[in-house]
Amino acid sequence: MKDKITNLVGEKIEKLNVFVDDVFISTEEGKKILNIVLDSEEVIDLNLITEASRIINKLIDQNQMLDDDIYEVDIYSKEKGE
Repeated sequence: MKDKITNLVGEKIEKLNVFVDDVFISTEEGKKILNIVLDSEEVIDLNLITEASRIINKLIDQNQMLDDDIYEVDIYSKEKGE
């Protein structure tokens, strides 16, 4: 899944100076969540996450990337120091 997401959104979010660091599926309260972790050489603020999220969500929807059992997409930045 990581390769698919990275290939799909990589070029589009590259212009924001961010990249996909990790993609994984987790389960919370019985619901599957697609987690997309972004990273950058610079600080990723809330506005940048919001802009990247709009791009990523649109591409995921257009390309029907989600299985029927995934209920949510969570996009966030990697914590510095990890």
